[in-house]
Amino acid sequence: MSKKYVDGETKEQRKQRKALEKLAKLDQEMGLLDIPYNANPLVKDKYYVLCLKHGTKYSSDYVNILHKMVKRNCTLDFEMVCLTDNSQGIDPDITILPLPKELTGWWCKPYMFSSNLPLKGKVLYMDLDVVISNNVDKLFEFTDGWATIRDFTRKMRPTWRKYNSSVVLFEAGSLSQFWDDFVNDQKKHQRKFHGDQDWLYDVAERLNNPAKLFPDNWIMSWKWEIRQSKDLNYKMPKGKRTLRTVENVTPPKDCSICVFHGDPNPEHCEDPWVKKNWK
Repeated sequence: MSKKYVDGETKEQRKQRKALEKLAKLDQEMGLLDIPYNANPLVKDKYYVLCLKHGTKYSSDYVNILHKMVKRNCTLDFEMVCLTDNSQGIDPDITILPLPKELTGWWCKPYMFSSNLPLKGKVLYMDLDVVISNNVDKLFEFTDGWATIRDFTRKMRPTWRKYNSSVVLFEAGSLSQFWDDFVNDQKKHQRKFHGDQDWLYDVAERLNNPAKLFPDNWIMSWKWEIRQSKDLNYKMPKGKRTLRTVENVTPPKDCSICVFHGDPNPEHCEDPWVKKNWK
């Protein structure tokens, strides 16, 4: 029997839970209970923008601002979804999906490939530390397969082919074998790889399912590819470091997303364009 109220649940989350319960009941009546959500013929395909918030590294403001930036730069009818262990402060228009309790930090990211997520359609995952600079429709339309970024090491090594997982495009449930690979030997992967994107490149190669790479000029590193200087103020603690100089630069017209890997985070960047657009 469905619970009328769940402790700590917001009105919007209760609405979402009841909708999923209603769908599950309909599935059971029609013999569809064992069919994954993303294969259910009763569910229509959607466009999703997915993000991840775990722990205290980023506040709910980052989730809400990402949502606002996408709304300003996307003409497609999309649903914003956040994988999180704490939904407090997140805009009620954003769909909340809980994270497995055993996952932490960047090792939460493989879970987005799980076929257990109630998503059906194209998923455009974005890290929270990005600033959207132009329309993102073309990212959804880039490929029918899956895609990600060529890592920003490309700035120093032009032939570099490994991945940066700040932006990933995929069809919901289509990469469930990646999640299965991770969860079947989670501790081994966490010992072997420095982070999720190194694991992602490895599993894609092992399973012979490499990503198509977004054009480099569509998604760029703010610190390494758009600014002239990447020097940081190391007097500040990690996570709060600022750049030593302020630069009045703007992204190229083809660039849709600026990535803030490492320091600084967007809130600590004083460059005028960033202050104008990260809101």
